[in-house]
Amino acid sequence: MSDISNKAKEAARAARGLALAEASAKNKTLAALRDGLRASAAAILAANGRDAESARAEGLSPHMLDRLRLDEARLEELAGAVAAVMELDDPIGRLEDERVLPTGLKVARRRIPLGLIAFICEARPGALAEAGALAIKSGNGLIVKCGREMADTAAALQQVFAAAFEKTGLPAAAVTILPTLSREDLRELLSLSETIDLVIPRGGEGLIRFVSENSRIPVLKHYKGVCHLYVDQGADHHQALALLVNGKTQRPSTCNSLETLLVHRDEAAAFLPLAHDRLGALNVVFKADPEALPFMPTAVPAEEGDFGREFLNLTLAVKVVRDFEAALAHIAAYGSNHTEVIATRDRDRAELFLKAVDAGCVMVNASSRLNDGGALGLGAEIGISTTKLHAYGPMGLREMTSAKFVVVGEGHLRG
Repeated sequence: MSDISNKAKEAARAARGLALAEASAKNKTLAALRDGLRASAAAILAANGRDAESARAEGLSPHMLDRLRLDEARLEELAGAVAAVMELDDPIGRLEDERVLPTGLKVARRRIPLGLIAFICEARPGALAEAGALAIKSGNGLIVKCGREMADTAAALQQVFAAAFEKTGLPAAAVTILPTLSREDLRELLSLSETIDLVIPRGGEGLIRFVSENSRIPVLKHYKGVCHLYVDQGADHHQALALLVNGKTQRPSTCNSLETLLVHRDEAAAFLPLAHDRLGALNVVFKADPEALPFMPTAVPAEEGDFGREFLNLTLAVKVVRDFEAALAHIAAYGSNHTEVIATRDRDRAELFLKAVDAGCVMVNASSRLNDGGALGLGAEIGISTTKLHAYGPMGLREMTSAKFVVVGEGHLRG
């Protein structure tokens, strides 16, 4: 039996123990994790600095370097996310859909952990910390494979997790961070269907496709975030511009940043020059369709491949659409089921947008950057699913659980 298989089995055993832990014990572990992140900040940031230096020397892309980088502010955000998870109600054991049948049989559903989750991530130390916190609170085991670009940071975080478990006595193997693995080792991990219950990859489209194509275990994934803002007929231009600036420029390397701007034909002449001047001053590059080009002097003609593309930088595709229905059709053709936004004053079209657009998060007059577990009140997220089985959108505590039927009778038999 290989070392990977042994570690997975150990993590699965630890997960079964964690599943039975009281909420108070899990919360104490999370408090120790929060405090450990703060107390070990210098060591974590030093390790992250070494990773960043090596990754930069090896030519890691700018958006990946941004995701890899930790600083004092980001580390404090992670400690805050752990604290937020700690404050949430424990979903495990919660009874739902309770009812008594005419026969007197009592039926309900009880929330339970998923089991052991394989979390595969590249250049995302923050995601690793949040995933571990959510796993602890939801009673799931987590076995983690990180990319080599974050090997030192992952090792530093493993020490913080181990120390937190040691303080409370819960099984430390419940969060196991594996040494950096080759693709062949990753294939082996993905074959352990009798030990691992779910795989969640966090990384670029290439990694996620590799995991999806090689896993014998169910995979919860999203390939990319091609997020649109549609400026509707009669929209408030000031508000729409604020949504655009925030969605595109706050942190363009993230999957919830805007990649395409759609503008109703009646609003193009007034709105596009505003967008061009404001975003142009922030170094945004525009790739515009023929109808948008006359209103955006520095734009270059968009190619077909620019619509549906995840730029992950300060590049924005721009298209003028003839009406609301054309905007819906464009999103259906080019969206990635991640985040879609409408800026509108019309309540009926807002409601229809919410109903018709197929995405894990659909927003009216709100920034795409708000599609985040912490921003949506989940405390943190282990990922954003763009597939519908069994979660859609940000995955928090509830999405890391399932439900089993519990039935109580008094000698009931089936006739």
